[in-house]
Amino acid sequence: MSTENAATPDADAVRDWRHWHEQRTETVSAPYGPLSLTGTHWLADHPDGSIPDIPGRWAETPDGVVLTARAEDGLTVDGQPLTGEVLLGADSGPVAAARVRHGERRLVVIHREGLWAVRDFDPDADARRAFKGIDATAYDARWAVPGRFTPYGESRTVRVGNADGKERGLGLGGELSFRLGGVEHTLQVSVEGDGSLWAVFADATSGISSYHFRFLRPTAPDAEGRTTVDFNRALLPPCAFADHFICPFPPPGNTLVTEVAAGERNLLDG
Repeated sequence: MSTENAATPDADAVRDWRHWHEQRTETVSAPYGPLSLTGTHWLADHPDGSIPDIPGRWAETPDGVVLTARAEDGLTVDGQPLTGEVLLGADSGPVAAARVRHGERRLVVIHREGLWAVRDFDPDADARRAFKGIDATAYDARWAVPGRFTPYGESRTVRVGNADGKERGLGLGGELSFRLGGVEHTLQVSVEGDGSLWAVFADATSGISSYHFRFLRPTAPDAEGRTTVDFNRALLPPCAFADHFICPFPPPGNTLVTEVAAGERNLLDG
């Protein structure tokens, strides 16, 4: 049987990576993707309940956010015009399905370390209209290597700087070790609800030929802690697309001395 047209493992990986990159571009440029975020408004900074350019009165309480609106404010909650007040919890679903809307805008309530904020997503955001694409390095099998996850005895929290200039806690569940370019590396990682891993890392290209830091999301390790560390799928953090995200910086030890010339690097210039 001829194998002339059979896909090699590398060809399969290249095809999968291209599909991933296309989907990623579609996701970030979607009407309510990260490019559409125009503001994150911490209610503690607005004690009178008035948020610039957002109608209604927003007041944080121990139980959630109380939103008060008049008919002329044009706000809807769960698809119905709001007149009066409603208690809102944190929106955990897709931005497009946010409970509070103002025309095409989605007003998303978030909760971080005891503080409440409202995020304003607008499909007509300047950043979304100016988007040209993501500069990503083509797939190279050398950047996909075996890794081993070692959980901590108990979860740890470290304080790290965030993109908005404040320090916040970052939960860490263990260490991911791997060998890259003949050098042993270790990253501190968080464990997501589905068992997958999440690392915030920098490397020798950060701030030079790549964004200041990036995310990595390896699949859930098996029973022996084995997973694949694939830097071809290194991600730009949300704050690369909009200044109003509060992305955490890499924790101590997560800056690699190796140049990771792989994955998403920057936004494409016009």
